[in-house]
Amino acid sequence: MVQRVLIIAGPTASGKSALAIAVAKEFSGIIINADSMQVYKQMNVLTARPPAKDLAKAVHRLYGILNVDDPCSVGRWLDLAVVEIQTAWLDGKLPIIVGGTGMYLKALLEGLAPIPKVPLKTRTKATSLHKKLGGEVFRQELAVIDPESAVRIPAGDTQRLIRAYEVADATGRPLSDWQKDHPNKPPLDALYGVITLLPERGILYDGVNKRFDWMMENGAMTEVRTLDSLCLDPALPAMKAVGVPELRATIRGEKDLKTAKDDAKRATRQFAKRQMTWLRNQLETDLPLFAQYSERLDVDIFSFIDQFVLTKGS
Repeated sequence: MVQRVLIIAGPTASGKSALAIAVAKEFSGIIINADSMQVYKQMNVLTARPPAKDLAKAVHRLYGILNVDDPCSVGRWLDLAVVEIQTAWLDGKLPIIVGGTGMYLKALLEGLAPIPKVPLKTRTKATSLHKKLGGEVFRQELAVIDPESAVRIPAGDTQRLIRAYEVADATGRPLSDWQKDHPNKPPLDALYGVITLLPERGILYDGVNKRFDWMMENGAMTEVRTLDSLCLDPALPAMKAVGVPELRATIRGEKDLKTAKDDAKRATRQFAKRQMTWLRNQLETDLPLFAQYSERLDVDIFSFIDQFVLTKGS
């Protein structure tokens, strides 16, 4: 029988973590993180990582494994996730991939283009140039060496702009060309079952606001102060996590706390909206659930997983 991988996707605050725990307990599963921010150690609260009491309810992998100054790329995450999935299979467990980072899910389902490793000096050069020029002018510079990526990537998407620039600069070949050579082959020979939580927007936004209030009551500002004290490069992915720039502004006296909280909630809602758009348009879903997770959904979900584990493609 072909091995199975279950994916639980959804925007932030949709209840993915709680659903994953319920599924892991019912189906002897191992939960594998696919959230690009929850990989970082120093951001338990800021990334809404499952608390210790929830982590103890099921086996969790790839949560809090990297320091914030050690960036996690899509390729790096994919390598780590493949190992965890294969280990779960060897142990007779169901791998449960949980997250809302679209590029991680896409890489697992479709594979990655074979792009050579970029030297550190090239990455530093690209990062410094972006910092000097700003997003819009940097994108114009990118258009000279990779016009297709420059058109496709928004000026505000710093990480992807820098990535496109460094690849073209280091290899002499545009990232868009490398991606055209995409193998279109998943890294694992497996059947994937995809459950996607897609709550109504008003309910999701209310959940976002309430969760951010909870984060503020449970140490978010302490984590931001710790990050700020490390004097990290602001271009690092962790430093651009939703809520971090807004709350750092209060430490620097640029905003009062109420304004920072309101701005952070707004940024999180916008992020959730982008996730919803990606999930609807880019992820092929076997079981869409138009609600936040609650135990009332368990019957439908467990029935789907029973069919997926026992019969699909066997």
